[in-house]
Amino acid sequence: MNITTICIGKTDEKAIELLLQKYENRLPSHINYQRIEIPDLKNRKNLSEIQQKQKEGEQILSKIQNTDFVIIMDEKGKQPTSMQFAQDIQNYMNQSVKNLVFVIGGPYGFDEPVYQRGNKKMSLSNMTFTHQMVRLFLTEQIYRGFSILQGKPYHHE
Repeated sequence: MNITTICIGKTDEKAIELLLQKYENRLPSHINYQRIEIPDLKNRKNLSEIQQKQKEGEQILSKIQNTDFVIIMDEKGKQPTSMQFAQDIQNYMNQSVKNLVFVIGGPYGFDEPVYQRGNKKMSLSNMTFTHQMVRLFLTEQIYRGFSILQGKPYHHE
């Protein structure tokens, strides 16, 4: 299975980047994981919120294939427990999902075509986090999910 996280903007916090790399490197070797960071828009201050979402949406959609299973990280999405998330990952593998793609948007969320392309919406919390922190929390949860599936002692229920 291939897992991709598509994010808007670079991770400019060194501590977060180090932790991202830590969890990415811990993922099982049979999982091909990649993080795609779409550069922040140039002249963003001159663009309206709608224009920013449209331009970011175009860039996001250009990275997604027709056969990808796309999960939009959205505050209105379902909030699974870690155990439920692990079971979801197992279900995707059982269904032979080849490319599982998580999408983390910019500060204003997503343009409608991105929502339409998504197969599912997921939220990590009712709270609001920075987009850089969402990357870290999502990556840790992906690692945690595989640890649960492999019976490793990382997760305590």
